[in-house]
Formats: sequence, C-alpha cells, structure tokens
Amino acid sequence: MLAPRRITRAVNVGGVRIGGGAPIVVQSMTTSDTRDAKATLRQIAELADAGCEIVRVAVPDRVAAAALPDIVPHSPVPLIADIHFEHTLALKALDAGIHGLRLNPGNIRKPEDVREVVHKAKERQVPIRIGVNFGSVPPMGAEFVDEMASQNVTQIELIAEHMVRTAIGHIKILEDLDFNDIKISLKAFEVPVMLEAYTRMAKRNIYPLHLGVTEAGTPRAGSVRSAVGLGTLLALGIGDTIRVSLTTDPVEEVFVGYEILKSLELRQKGATMVACPTCGRVEVDLFSLANKVDEYLQTVKEPIKVAVMGCVVNGPGEARDADIGLAAGKGKGIIFRKGEIIKRVDEADMFEELKLEIDALVRERENEPVAV
Repeated sequence: MLAPRRITRAVNVGGVRIGGGAPIVVQSMTTSDTRDAKATLRQIAELADAGCEIVRVAVPDRVAAAALPDIVPHSPVPLIADIHFEHTLALKALDAGIHGLRLNPGNIRKPEDVREVVHKAKERQVPIRIGVNFGSVPPMGAEFVDEMASQNVTQIELIAEHMVRTAIGHIKILEDLDFNDIKISLKAFEVPVMLEAYTRMAKRNIYPLHLGVTEAGTPRAGSVRSAVGLGTLLALGIGDTIRVSLTTDPVEEVFVGYEILKSLELRQKGATMVACPTCGRVEVDLFSLANKVDEYLQTVKEPIKVAVMGCVVNGPGEARDADIGLAAGKGKGIIFRKGEIIKRVDEADMFEELKLEIDALVRERENEPVAV
C-alpha cells in the first residue's frame, strides 16, 4: 500500500509544474558537449521524444555558457543549467533565458555569490535546485561530529544529517532573500544514505524533492539500484521529480524512470508488458518472442497492458488483467483480451497476429470519446 503523497509547494520550471500535487516529473541530462549547440539540441530532442519532461545541461565553463543562447530558445522542453564552482556561470545562464538552475552547495560556498545568483533568479522567476551530492559535501565540523556522536547515530545517519544540514544552510540564504522557488536533492550512491537523507529532509520543510541515486552505474545494475532507492521513497509518498542516472544513452534513463513510476501506478506512459519467467511447460522460444513484442511496444504510446505467456493452460488466467495477451503453446497459441480468448493462431503467425490485435486495440482507445 502506497503512502499518501507528501504535501509540497509547487514550483514552475518553464511551464512544467513540480510539486503541489502535480504528476511526478521525469528528468534526464544531456551527455553531449554543451559547447556544441547542434549536438546538444539533437540530444534534447531525442530525450523529449522519449517522454523526458525537463532536461539538465552541464555548464562547466564560459564557452558552454556562451552556447546557451543558441540552445535554450530552440529546446522543446524546459532546461536546467547545472552549475558548479563558478557562480558567474549561473548568471550567464539566466541571461540566456534558462528555465531553472541547479547549484551545488558543496562547491559554491560563498554566501555573497549565492545571493547574487538568487537576486537575478528572483527577477526572472527562475527556480533553483539546491543539489547536494554526498561526494562533494563540505567537510564535517568537529562540533557537528560531537553532537551526532552524543546521539549514538550510525554512520549512515551521520552522513545523511550532514547532507541535510548542508542543504538547509543554502536554503536559508535563499529564504532570507524571500526566495521560495526552491527544489532540493540529496543524492548518494549508497541507497541507505540517500533514503535516510530524503526522509529526514521531507520532515523539515515543504519544498519539492528531486530524487536520484547518483552515479548509479551501468544499465543493469544502475536500473536496479535506482528502482530500489527511488521506488522506496516514492512508495513512502516522497518525491516530486526523478532522474535515473545511468552510464549509457540518457534516453534509457527516461525509459527506466517511467517504468519505476508505472510499477507503482504513479504515472502511465506507453505500453506495459507482462511476461512469464518461463518454466518446463514452455514449448516455444519465448525469450525471442517476448523480446520482439517488447521492442514493438516501444512504438506504442497508448497506456495498455500486454501479456506474453508461455503456457496455453494457465496463461489467460494468470494474465487476466492484461488488456491483450498471447499464450504460446507448441505449434499454436491463443490471443486473449482481459482473459477471454478471441483467436487461435499458428506458432509461425503468433507475433504478427498479436501485433494486429494490439494495433486494433490502440485504434479503439484513440477513438473512444473523451470523458467531460
């Protein structure tokens, strides 16, 4: 059972609402060199086509900042400038019309620098994410360590509280300037640390939280790590926007992000496939068949559930809640809707016949009258 969503302020990022009860937003980040405007816009378009709703771009130097005027006006989705070390890059990004900023309090530490950025962001109504990463937090002070030691905290709790207080220190600078268009992230590679940090922060204010497991890894391990970390928090009602960080094409991050949300029934985008893990009863090449169906479903935008089962005996019953499905047997298969058999097909025709039925279902859904 999912917990109720945490109540937060709403923040507007270039027309995309985050928090305040809005649907959880899926983000990603370009891997292109931002100094190459054409390559960056090409990747932004690919991410947007995949369903990414906000894209972050690295702004590591002044040359990258100088390219933003050639990128921001042409982006199909709002853009966030990722700023480290040099606050003047944030000022240049704001001049270029950027839709949001991410500041790292671990390496932009001078309050006067933060204030300068906040003044301009406030003028332009551009939200700021205070993005804490465990790998770049300032050193812990002796007084803080002694305080936490007196509470007999664990190492995980110590690190998490340090991350939270680092963020709160920067948030106070913004609040003192009457700036409240704030998002917060508290990312770590270690899932227990990020879980502890986010749950602590969730109790201390009502700003929207951007969830992520930083440097999660390659697609296989990173997807699992992200699903555990993000999924746990989302199930607790914590989180307003997410990014799955993977060492691969960022389009894959968008796919995994939506799959996490779909698994918790928090968002619906495109088709969902149900497939049995196979067993001794399977008499067809179910792996190949399931992979072909999965690949085809990437082209389906309608939120339907499709099942591919390897047993004609139990398949329809086990996947009775699927909108449409196939139960494959030796030499033949059956196609069903909501558990009811609608067609029997030869093994050689199973994939093509299932595609035809999927297309027919999508057409039916698209032609349904919109509820008023």
